[in-house]
This record gives sequence, C-alpha cells and structure tokens, in this order.
Amino acid sequence: MESLTKKDQFERSKINLHAPDQMKCWAHELGISKEELRKVVDKVGNSAAAVRKELEANRDERTGT
Repeated sequence: MESLTKKDQFERSKINLHAPDQMKCWAHELGISKEELRKVVDKVGNSAAAVRKELEANRDERTGT
C-alpha cells in the first residue's frame, strides 16, 4: 500500500542512463545534452560527483583556467 502513496525517487548520487526521465533531469541539471551526458558517464562512470568533476575540468580547459 505504501508504494501507492509515495512517489518513486531516484538515487541522487548515481546517474541511470537506462531511465529516460532521469537522463532528461540530469542533462537539464548539468546544462548539457543527453548525448554529452552519456559520453561523460561512459568515461568516468555513473557517479554524479565524478560527472560534475569531469564537466568542471572540461570547462576549465576550454576557458584556460
């Protein structure tokens, strides 16, 4: 009965590429396309922290800081 009243929530520390709704949310949250999200997850794994760190490193390389 409890499952009828609670909304399913995804684990915020992991990025699930097999759930389209999560991919859309993560891509929006990170300001990237779903395709770019898939590439970064393939490179560093599905940890949200690792993905954020990789994106930050990529931004720093592009801006030269």
